[in-house]
Amino acid sequence: MQNEIAQLPWQIYRETLHNKGFVIIDNFLSEEQCDALRQQYDNPGLYRKTITMERYRFGKGEYKYMKYPLPPLIQSLREAVYEQIVPVANQWMEQVKSDTRYPPKLSELHELCAAHQQVLPTVLILKYQQDGFNTLHQDLYGDIFFPLQMVFMLTEPEADYSGGEFVITEQIPRAQSKANVLKPRKGSVLIFATNYRPVKGTQGYYRVNMKHGVSTVHNGQRFSLGVIFHDALT
Repeated sequence: MQNEIAQLPWQIYRETLHNKGFVIIDNFLSEEQCDALRQQYDNPGLYRKTITMERYRFGKGEYKYMKYPLPPLIQSLREAVYEQIVPVANQWMEQVKSDTRYPPKLSELHELCAAHQQVLPTVLILKYQQDGFNTLHQDLYGDIFFPLQMVFMLTEPEADYSGGEFVITEQIPRAQSKANVLKPRKGSVLIFATNYRPVKGTQGYYRVNMKHGVSTVHNGQRFSLGVIFHDALT
């Protein structure tokens, strides 16, 4: 899996991340892999915590955080993609004149997280049914956070569900927000900014604040796998 991921045209994907703050890569997972992950949703041995969104006013739906050790497929995905996008993260830090730099390996990022009491995994599977949605938010979880994250689509739009578009908003300083409404297909991965992305202006780079959410599901069931690279506080 890691060798296959390394052979993808990452230079193109990194350029898209710089230009847009997100990129969709189709056919990243096979249909069989998507189905296997979705079928594990009801396996209590995989999860450390279940969140009902209505309780916290996050939206309407449910998600479950996985516990360590992660399933081998997810662990491999997390490690391999991190290594390909960490150059983007570090270039962003340089552009906004931040002293933060991220290490080349995911394990080293987790060592940094652990030094700040962030030791809980932030991989989660999300389930939405009819009328489900997720409000706009950012997945930070502590002082240490990686500026990119990803979500894998485990079900097919217009076949397994309708509605449920992935929404990314951009708040440009002193301007109205921009919404990007996306419909990644089953097996696709969407990589996107966790907090903000740098945009070049007339006087250097400025930060465009970004949030993400899911629009209302009209019918069916929508499953996705969210992968945040940094760990969460205890």
